[in-house]
Amino acid sequence: MAASAGLAGMICCVAPAVLFAMGVMGGIYAISFADFFYAADGSAGLGAWLLRGLAALVGLVGTWLYYRRQNQCSIDPKRKRRNVALLALLVATLGTGAYLTFEKATSWYFDQYVVPAQQAEYESMSDE
Repeated sequence: MAASAGLAGMICCVAPAVLFAMGVMGGIYAISFADFFYAADGSAGLGAWLLRGLAALVGLVGTWLYYRRQNQCSIDPKRKRRNVALLALLVATLGTGAYLTFEKATSWYFDQYVVPAQQAEYESMSDE
């Protein structure tokens, strides 16, 4: 649940990195896909904030579904509240950790592989 929340928040950069690595898209398209979510100065744009909101929603819905399933059991109400609080804390912590890990990994991948491919594609287009 936490990993899916983190991935939902980073889908703008993870998806083009994975598609570029699989050879489905070139460097120019991968960067333009990721740039759609960010402002010209590199800060988060509307698309990035929408994805972050989606990530929070994924975490909240997952916690709510866990809470509903837990209500089917006849355990102590204090224990139920503690379990839900622990789950919410874990989802928030691990989801944020997954988000930051995906962000760092995709930033590195873009710098190492996608940007050089984009520059090579631009050069090959100007040579023609």
